[in-house]
Amino acid sequence: MDRQRTLLQLTQKMSAAIAAEDWRTLTAINTMLATTLPQMAAQGSWSSAERAALAALRQMHNEAVKRCDLATDALGRKLQQLQATQEGWLAYALDSEHADTGIQA
Repeated sequence: MDRQRTLLQLTQKMSAAIAAEDWRTLTAINTMLATTLPQMAAQGSWSSAERAALAALRQMHNEAVKRCDLATDALGRKLQQLQATQEGWLAYALDSEHADTGIQA
Protein backbone atom coordinates (compact mmCIF):
# COMPACT_ATOMS: atom_id res chain seq x y z
CA MET A 1 0.00 0.00 0.00
CA ASP A 2 1.39 3.39 -1.00
CA ARG A 3 0.82 5.38 2.17
CA GLN A 4 1.36 8.78 0.58
CA ARG A 5 -1.14 8.13 -2.20
CA THR A 6 -3.68 6.72 0.26
CA LEU A 7 -3.34 9.74 2.54
CA LEU A 8 -3.72 12.15 -0.36
CA GLN A 9 -6.80 10.29 -1.62
CA LEU A 10 -8.37 10.41 1.83
CA THR A 11 -7.63 14.13 2.00
CA GLN A 12 -9.32 14.69 -1.36
CA LYS A 13 -12.35 12.62 -0.40
CA MET A 14 -12.65 14.48 2.87
CA SER A 15 -12.38 17.82 1.10
CA ALA A 16 -15.16 16.86 -1.31
CA ALA A 17 -17.37 15.65 1.54
CA ILE A 18 -16.81 18.91 3.42
CA ALA A 19 -17.71 20.96 0.35
CA ALA A 20 -20.87 18.89 -0.18
CA GLU A 21 -21.72 18.92 3.54
CA ASP A 22 -21.95 15.14 3.21
CA TRP A 23 -21.94 14.21 6.88
CA ARG A 24 -22.39 10.48 6.24
CA THR A 25 -19.31 10.33 4.05
CA LEU A 26 -17.33 12.33 6.60
CA THR A 27 -18.42 9.87 9.28
CA ALA A 28 -17.33 6.94 7.12
CA ILE A 29 -13.96 8.54 6.38
CA ASN A 30 -13.42 9.32 10.05
CA THR A 31 -14.18 5.70 10.97
CA MET A 32 -11.84 4.47 8.25
CA LEU A 33 -9.07 6.75 9.54
CA ALA A 34 -9.38 5.23 13.00
CA THR A 35 -8.42 1.82 11.62
CA THR A 36 -6.25 2.76 8.64
CA LEU A 37 -3.83 5.18 10.31
CA PRO A 38 -2.64 2.72 12.98
CA GLN A 39 -2.14 0.08 10.29
CA MET A 40 -0.10 2.54 8.25
CA ALA A 41 1.96 3.57 11.26
CA ALA A 42 2.75 -0.07 11.95
CA GLN A 43 4.48 -0.30 8.57
CA GLY A 44 7.45 1.67 9.83
CA SER A 45 8.88 5.16 9.70
CA TRP A 46 7.16 7.81 7.64
CA SER A 47 9.04 9.40 4.73
CA SER A 48 9.05 13.18 4.48
CA ALA A 49 6.50 13.01 1.63
CA GLU A 50 4.27 10.74 3.73
CA ARG A 51 4.57 13.10 6.72
CA ALA A 52 3.56 16.00 4.46
CA ALA A 53 0.55 14.03 3.21
CA LEU A 54 -0.33 13.12 6.79
CA ALA A 55 -0.10 16.79 7.79
CA ALA A 56 -2.42 17.74 4.91
CA LEU A 57 -4.89 15.07 6.04
CA ARG A 58 -4.69 16.32 9.62
CA GLN A 59 -5.38 19.88 8.45
CA MET A 60 -8.35 18.70 6.38
CA HIS A 61 -9.64 16.70 9.34
CA ASN A 62 -9.42 19.81 11.52
CA GLU A 63 -11.43 21.68 8.88
CA ALA A 64 -14.01 18.89 8.86
CA VAL A 65 -14.34 19.13 12.64
CA LYS A 66 -14.84 22.91 12.37
CA ARG A 67 -17.49 22.50 9.68
CA CYS A 68 -19.29 19.81 11.66
CA ASP A 69 -19.27 22.05 14.72
CA LEU A 70 -20.70 24.94 12.69
CA ALA A 71 -23.40 22.71 11.22
CA THR A 72 -24.25 21.37 14.69
CA ASP A 73 -24.55 24.91 16.05
CA ALA A 74 -26.75 25.96 13.12
CA LEU A 75 -28.98 22.93 13.59
CA GLY A 76 -29.24 23.65 17.31
CA ARG A 77 -30.32 27.23 16.59
CA LYS A 78 -32.88 26.00 14.07
CA LEU A 79 -34.30 23.49 16.56
CA GLN A 80 -34.53 26.20 19.23
CA GLN A 81 -36.32 28.43 16.75
CA LEU A 82 -38.75 25.65 15.85
CA GLN A 83 -39.39 24.91 19.50
CA ALA A 84 -40.01 28.59 20.23
CA THR A 85 -42.66 28.79 17.50
CA GLN A 86 -44.23 25.40 18.22
CA GLU A 87 -47.01 26.86 20.36
CA GLY A 88 -48.02 29.21 17.57
CA TRP A 89 -48.06 26.35 15.07
CA LEU A 90 -50.26 24.27 17.34
CA ALA A 91 -52.71 27.14 17.76
CA TYR A 92 -52.73 27.66 13.99
CA ALA A 93 -53.31 23.94 13.39
CA LEU A 94 -56.19 23.85 15.87
CA ASP A 95 -57.71 26.96 14.33
CA SER A 96 -57.35 25.49 10.83
CA GLU A 97 -58.95 22.25 11.96
CA HIS A 98 -61.85 24.18 13.47
CA ALA A 99 -62.31 26.13 10.23
CA ASP A 100 -62.21 22.93 8.15
CA THR A 101 -64.62 20.89 10.26
CA GLY A 102 -66.64 23.48 12.10
CA ILE A 103 -65.98 21.52 15.30
CA GLN A 104 -64.47 23.33 18.21
CA ALA A 105 -61.59 21.58 19.93
